[in-house]
Amino acid sequence: MPRGSADPPGPPRGSARRAEFEALHGRYSREVWALAYARWMDPDLALDVTQEAFLRLWRQWEAGEDIQNPRAWLLRVARNLAEDTAKSSFRRNGTQPPELLNGVRSAQPGPAERLERDEMLAHVRAVLEELAPADRDILTLRYALDYDANTIAELLAVNVTAVHMRLSRARQRLADRLAAHPDFPPGPGPSA
Repeated sequence: MPRGSADPPGPPRGSARRAEFEALHGRYSREVWALAYARWMDPDLALDVTQEAFLRLWRQWEAGEDIQNPRAWLLRVARNLAEDTAKSSFRRNGTQPPELLNGVRSAQPGPAERLERDEMLAHVRAVLEELAPADRDILTLRYALDYDANTIAELLAVNVTAVHMRLSRARQRLADRLAAHPDFPPGPGPSA
């Protein structure tokens, strides 16, 4: 370049670019960080947004872009990055890979488990229909309505010991009938 000619307009070149970038970083990084921090109240995320804003400034300079007001440009980019972070699926869903999440079981039973449970309950209801009304009533009060022995005693106007005895005998008769049913899987009967 001939002597006396001025630098062409646009971003700084070479070591001048690096010095200008460091000066801008020293001048505006705290302000950019504060803007991002105000949005998320997360210092690490604010630092990420600040670094990304300055990286984008550097890339714009590398592409030959002339940025007239770097402070306003950095703040606008930081604001946009903070908003984009709010909308990102990474922020909403976290960093777990889908393969890991495939192993997470639902609190609800799966279709096969639900079908098996429904079939078992249908067998129990069928066997309950075969029991005497007194046995059905006391088992229903205890296991379907989840009443305790004291409440059942009040409802039936008997003492608590009689409720325990009737429940024990009704459970035994139900277990015997269920064991005799070919469709019902063997296992423990209802408990008190």
